Amino acid sequence: MNKLTWLDKQILNILQKEFPLSEKPYEEIALRLNISENEVLQRIKELKDNGIIRRIGAVMESKKLGFYSTLCACKVPEDRIAKVALVINNEKGVTHNYIRDHYYNLWFTLTVSSAESADKIIKNIEQELHIDIKSMPALKVYKIKVLFEMGETDAL
Repeated sequence: MNKLTWLDKQILNILQKEFPLSEKPYEEIALRLNISENEVLQRIKELKDNGIIRRIGAVMESKKLGFYSTLCACKVPEDRIAKVALVINNEKGVTHNYIRDHYYNLWFTLTVSSAESADKIIKNIEQELHIDIKSMPALKVYKIKVLFEMGETDAL
């Protein structure tokens, strides 16, 4: 996929800003765009397959829901990053995991039921992979809404 079509852009705008909260959200998107639900799902699949969409999901305030969240960083030898990332990604509470150009080159977010649970998971990962993980729970949360406007919205 080299270039986004007008339809791709419309779908991306809706997914980011106006995702329908209903039993059949993709059907609602299809109706709005005057296409079939199957076409919406196929376009989303292609956008995922091409790396345009990483994931579709709600963003919740974990603390308000009674969860504990922490940003974690670790130094991993380049030749072990894939293996370490795979183990970390298999943890149920990991929501993000990414490589950074930094001394601590692998970062992830862990959201679980309590600080004690997070500490246990981190210690287990450290022992299994023989790495040191720095846990950095937020002291203050700043929520910044990020939207990637795809343009061409006046045609809707």
